[in-house]
Amino acid sequence: MKRIIKKFRIDKRIKAGYGSAFILLLISYVLTLVVNKKSGEQSRLIGHTTAVISKLESFQSIMKDMELGFRGFVLTGDKKMLDPYYQSRTQAGPLFYELLKEIMPFPEQKNRLQQAKVLMDKKYELTAKAIDEYEKNNRIITTRLQELEREGQLRQDELKAVIEAMQESEKDLLKTRTEKLEDRYSLLNNIVIISLLFALLLFIFGYFTYVSENRARQIANVRAEEYRQELEERIKELNKANKELMEMRRLEKFTSTGRIARTIAHEIRNPLTNINLSVDQLKSEPDAETETRDTFYEMILRNSHRINALITSLLDATKFVELNVEKISINTLLEESLQLAGDRLTLNNITIIKNFSRDICNVTVDKEKIKIAFLNIIVNAIEAMTPGEGVLTIETYEQNQKCVVIISDNGSGMDEETLNKLFEPYYSKKAKGTGLGLTNAENIVLSHKGSIHVESSPGSGTTFIITLNFS
Repeated sequence: MKRIIKKFRIDKRIKAGYGSAFILLLISYVLTLVVNKKSGEQSRLIGHTTAVISKLESFQSIMKDMELGFRGFVLTGDKKMLDPYYQSRTQAGPLFYELLKEIMPFPEQKNRLQQAKVLMDKKYELTAKAIDEYEKNNRIITTRLQELEREGQLRQDELKAVIEAMQESEKDLLKTRTEKLEDRYSLLNNIVIISLLFALLLFIFGYFTYVSENRARQIANVRAEEYRQELEERIKELNKANKELMEMRRLEKFTSTGRIARTIAHEIRNPLTNINLSVDQLKSEPDAETETRDTFYEMILRNSHRINALITSLLDATKFVELNVEKISINTLLEESLQLAGDRLTLNNITIIKNFSRDICNVTVDKEKIKIAFLNIIVNAIEAMTPGEGVLTIETYEQNQKCVVIISDNGSGMDEETLNKLFEPYYSKKAKGTGLGLTNAENIVLSHKGSIHVESSPGSGTTFIITLNFS
């Protein structure tokens, strides 16, 4: 037996031991939970039966009060003695319906209670007639009064017999339920004792396993130390790779900055050349006619304005804008942006699909600026699609307590290089593109503390995902 145990691997022994103990304890806890639940139900049923017995006793007490009140009135002639009679009539009805509600699931008891109700009504009817007969004959006991009393006493006895039968039935039910509750409590105690034994066995098993596996733990510690050293080496390698990545990003940033600088230089060089030529011409012809000088002055001014406009556009596209915010529906903003692009959409025969959430809340944004951002994205999508075949899909919904806008097209899509440089100023692959539209759109969204993300691949269209805060 010992050889079999030794051949059985240590880790498997541990898993089997703890697993078996866990399953057995789990079963015992589930059984405890079930028995507790059943005991609770049985306790509730016992309470229900006790309440029914108590109400039946109250019912009998009310009928006795009614009978005593009537007899006191006949003996003394004092109408105050009828107070218990009138009180019993007031209390009997509600008590009957309470009992009916309690015993509704038990047809036999329900039939008995309905029989008791008939007898009770008859008893009250006979007693009322007896009171009238007694007062009508100047409070003299007549033969008719005695007949009514005898008949009332018969109904009272029959009613008492029915109530007692109901009480006996409820007492038998109470005894049965009490015995079941005691049995369940006994079962619960046995389960608890067995659970404690299993817990003790688990403790013993764990103790001996700990003692026998101490050496294995030491070996594991040595291996853990080796793994830690290996991990430190890998961290060093990752740090080195991270530094190389940062260098690559700095180089990419430098390259991007150089490209932007070249683009600006190219855009500014032409108007500067025109300005220099105009100045040289004015110097070479100091006595030129007024009309000629005005032409050169106008050329200098026009090109100066052009340079200023280029610089202004770059600054506007790369700085956080000042916002004049208001609360407005995101769906309304998108509808108005589509209206601004209406001519382009119609000219290119673009199909529009709107999936607007109707339950979405308002957003707090600069209405005009956010419309510019949406319009730039929509125009970019239109220009990427084939006229007559384009489908523009716009969707709004709530996610993580944020307002999400999805603008998708089925255009030509973008490669990874274009996607990475999409929001850089002056980056554009369009023949007449300025490269500032999407830069401006990103700037506006970021100024609203939102986010903008693009997903695209060649031939699969492009999707812009804009996230904004609700009001």
